[in-house]
Amino acid sequence: MDKLRAIQYFVAASDAGSFAGAARRLEVSVPAVQKMIGALERALGTKLLERSAQGVRPTVGGHEYLDCCRPLLEELASTEELLGRSSVRPSGTLAVAAHAQIAHNIVLPALPAFRARFPEIQFDFRIVHRTSDEDAQGADVLMLHGWPEAAPDYVHRKLGMTRSLIVASPEYWAARGIPTDPSELEGHECLMMRNPAGIVIDLWEFARAGERRSVRVNGWLSSNSREIVLDAVMQGQGVARFVEMTTRPQVQSGRLVPVLPDWEVQGGPPINLLYRASARRNPRARPFIDFVLQLLQQREAEGRFLERHPSAERPAWHRRGYGRASAAVRGPR
Repeated sequence: MDKLRAIQYFVAASDAGSFAGAARRLEVSVPAVQKMIGALERALGTKLLERSAQGVRPTVGGHEYLDCCRPLLEELASTEELLGRSSVRPSGTLAVAAHAQIAHNIVLPALPAFRARFPEIQFDFRIVHRTSDEDAQGADVLMLHGWPEAAPDYVHRKLGMTRSLIVASPEYWAARGIPTDPSELEGHECLMMRNPAGIVIDLWEFARAGERRSVRVNGWLSSNSREIVLDAVMQGQGVARFVEMTTRPQVQSGRLVPVLPDWEVQGGPPINLLYRASARRNPRARPFIDFVLQLLQQREAEGRFLERHPSAERPAWHRRGYGRASAAVRGPR
């Protein structure tokens, strides 16, 4: 028995409500349909269709089997369609929504390499913070920092945790002194970011050889704009915590100097890749998803910004949603 064909005949008969209707749709004889479905029932050891003068309808077991078979046939049809078009170069517009830091520091610098392979794909590139942003709606692929809200319509792949640095300008460190322990940051002008949820990140957490520190920092400036905080730090106005990948040029040039090198800064937001399940069957989205995954894996292997053992845990302050991150801390630090 050709089981795949038998399943196709069973689904067709269920949809048509008769063997005759299935035979017309499949362009075969009625006895061929009856014989194939009968063989399938014998192989499964259960009756799939109730026969009557009015036609056929699935039994209880038939309904369960139908629910399993239909998605398989649809997936097979989609795969066959893709294979049939494999000789055609992907073209058209791909909608990509990404966090600004990921767009500017990871994807856009590498995009010429992708375009060299797929020159007929055009991009609608959107800057977003979360899946609920208006510009994120309808995007084929999303790349976000942090812990995005639940998105059941998307396949969600968490790709790693970004490494963070504590930095200031050489002039600031010369005037105020370089800290040798995280606790000393309490005596510095620490400029703070406010995340898209409105939480001022005034709790900086550190780890070293099993030892953990949480430091409540304070300073004259907080902002939801990374660029505003960065400008102030570059002007020697304070200390800030930044994702390493976004400040690499300034660190390499010496315009920013990282401190506390033996301490690991905790709480770096993970990088998330989200796409609709159907995107894997989209001839434009599929190669781009593979390209992004390969790009991030290459960066991780190089150790350029992803930690070797990323944690899936959100910081306590993020889970509890306080207005200031330090409000999530209870008791001694």
